Amino acid sequence: MPPSAATPGVPRELPLLLTLAAIQFTHIVDFMIIMPLGPQFMRLFAIGPQQFGFMVSAYTFAAAASGFVAAFWIDRFDRRRALLWLYAGFIIATALCGVALDYYLLLMARIVAGIFGGVLGGLTFAIVADLVPYTRRATATAVVAAAFSLAAVAGVPLSLWIAAHYSWRAPFLVLAAFSVLVGLTAMRLIPPLSAHVVAGARRRPVEQLRAIFGVPNHRRAFALIIVLMCSVFTVVPFIAAYNVANVGVAEVDLALIYFAGGATSLVTAQVIGRLADRYGKQRLFTILALISIGPILVQTHLPPLPLAWVVALSVLFFVFVPGRFGPATALVTGSVEPSLRGSFMSFNASLQQLASGIASLTAGLIIGRAPDGTLTNFGTVGWLSVGCTLACLWLVGRIRVVDRGMVPSGSDT
Repeated sequence: MPPSAATPGVPRELPLLLTLAAIQFTHIVDFMIIMPLGPQFMRLFAIGPQQFGFMVSAYTFAAAASGFVAAFWIDRFDRRRALLWLYAGFIIATALCGVALDYYLLLMARIVAGIFGGVLGGLTFAIVADLVPYTRRATATAVVAAAFSLAAVAGVPLSLWIAAHYSWRAPFLVLAAFSVLVGLTAMRLIPPLSAHVVAGARRRPVEQLRAIFGVPNHRRAFALIIVLMCSVFTVVPFIAAYNVANVGVAEVDLALIYFAGGATSLVTAQVIGRLADRYGKQRLFTILALISIGPILVQTHLPPLPLAWVVALSVLFFVFVPGRFGPATALVTGSVEPSLRGSFMSFNASLQQLASGIASLTAGLIIGRAPDGTLTNFGTVGWLSVGCTLACLWLVGRIRVVDRGMVPSGSDT
């Protein structure tokens, strides 16, 4: 652990984790807000599910490419400095989204946002792993990962409200302004994190690839993340559009669904993190994955229902489907030596984004639109998600923790 990093029991640890969570929150909102705005984009830009799916996946493909490139140099720099520069680029890209004049310019702005935002996710969790020992890492990861729930409970509903009262451009501009404040806070609170630069020798690109992908345990960890992302992002990008077109939810009520699901998962994610640290990441992930199959199938086969039922069922989806990420991320960060963690997590973020892009693009190709405007084949996408979840169950027990000296006895090994 770097000498400047927070240590167990030091009060500064929580403010640092909350700052990292705020960074995650802003770039997750930037990514998520596209999805519930899908019905508006389809109407305003006269595009179909395929073009909308490409808009979602363009961000993720750009993030995947940038994460792959960043993996070759990210461990050569102080993590704080790298984070701040990447975050500055993300803020500019988000502002560009808000001033885009048409579909194609917005698409280009999303690509730029993906280039910066994609690397931020992996780097943030690499910093968490530097700051917090493995014995408490699922709990710490849950604090940062709560950004996803907070984005759903606050970021997305607020963005939808702003979009409804002003325009779809306003949420991006407001988010960019808020991100400036977060960046200034991060500049003040996050300490230099450069011990890994001393510990790890600089490698040539081929050597770096061999060090990361030549280890079977690394490959199994990557495979877990890939199928986990596919199980989520075949479904999530089209939930809003399906609820509006098929279930009968009004666009204005989408904010309530995201608020209820996010508020609940904001609490349950912390419980899941503590349980994972106590009983084992692999065990908790297995339980959550099995339970999540039900909400996935229900969400993708919903008939027209009253709003109260839609909200209640969406809450179950938000709790158990994204809830799997906490134990999985903690397990993955423990599968690599600290000196390789930055590069490993950059590759991991790249593969995450690539997998989510392929998943959303594939779902967009499967889903069709009937003459009456309803979406078709969403149920097929649900079964595809279940298949990916079953693959996760096969992989999770085959990952070995190598974070030396930090593995609790009786837990993951």
